[in-house]
Amino acid sequence: MRKTAAVVLWVCWVAVAYGQKADVRPVPHVIIIGVDGLSVEGVTVARTPRLHDLMARGAWTLEARGVMPTLSSPNWASMITGAGPEQHGITSNGVLLQKMVTLPAVCRDEDGMFPTMFEVLRMQRPSSRIAIFHDWPGFADLVEKHAPNVMQHERGADKTTHAAIDYWKENRPELMFVHLDNVDHTGHEYSWGSREYNKAVADADGYIGQFIDMLKDLDALDSTFVLVTSDHGGKGREHGKNSLQEIQIPWILMGPGVVQGKVAASVYTFDTAATVAWIFDINAPDCWIGRPIVSAFTAAATTAHNQERHDAQGNCGPQRMFTGAIAWGLPQPGEDALAHPPANAGK
Repeated sequence: MRKTAAVVLWVCWVAVAYGQKADVRPVPHVIIIGVDGLSVEGVTVARTPRLHDLMARGAWTLEARGVMPTLSSPNWASMITGAGPEQHGITSNGVLLQKMVTLPAVCRDEDGMFPTMFEVLRMQRPSSRIAIFHDWPGFADLVEKHAPNVMQHERGADKTTHAAIDYWKENRPELMFVHLDNVDHTGHEYSWGSREYNKAVADADGYIGQFIDMLKDLDALDSTFVLVTSDHGGKGREHGKNSLQEIQIPWILMGPGVVQGKVAASVYTFDTAATVAWIFDINAPDCWIGRPIVSAFTAAATTAHNQERHDAQGNCGPQRMFTGAIAWGLPQPGEDALAHPPANAGK
């Protein structure tokens, strides 16, 4: 009996480590567009026909929430790591010589980074093409340098959009993250809700529309997931405090198997990474706290997803499928638990 059990465990290990079956589903393609400083009021008051078209096509909520403090680095980090500042340790943007990490991360890779969705995808689907185009240079400090195939900073939302679209057309990455910064800049200069701010939101809506038009032209709109969200809103010319205007953000998802209408569940920014992991059918690290927004998908899509996962893993049960060399562990005694590159201030 013990010998039989040992054989079963060995077979399960081999199936998990090397892949028991080929994927049944086509490889997903996901484009995440993060508009820095995009408030809920901005979506509803400014001229945003493309965002409203996305909402009509997919699942959405204007009551998603970021994390405290409502600054860029903690919130972008939470979005891409599936965890909050309590887990990843990033609690500020970094000021002068201070570092943005003030708490030791609850788990780290060999480079001292808390695992992002980019690294998790790279480990479990090593051949994936992963691209990041960011308008704010500080975004690069939040991502493992080895995870994306390309991580490119462009100055301005227009250049960022065109660079990302050109790359997608040529390379069709499985996961692409695009960060646009024009809305946040305008909020700081003129205040959230101002005429200038609403104009910047309308401009961002146009950039988002360019991605949709690209997918239409390539006949890829129905097969690609598009997620539009934000890191925080704002109040007056600032953000970082504890008002609803600052912490509440939009979350809009369109794609195959996505329901149409308002999401019937609470959504937090760290659920974004978990939802991406669910779409790619990869396992989240134990130190993530986010959970996939399954209610954003049709019953048929979730049933098919669960069946394919069961078929792939057989009787081995839920597994952590790590095909890379990196393991996430606790900081060891004597290590610099707060080691992390500084981020730009002023966000």
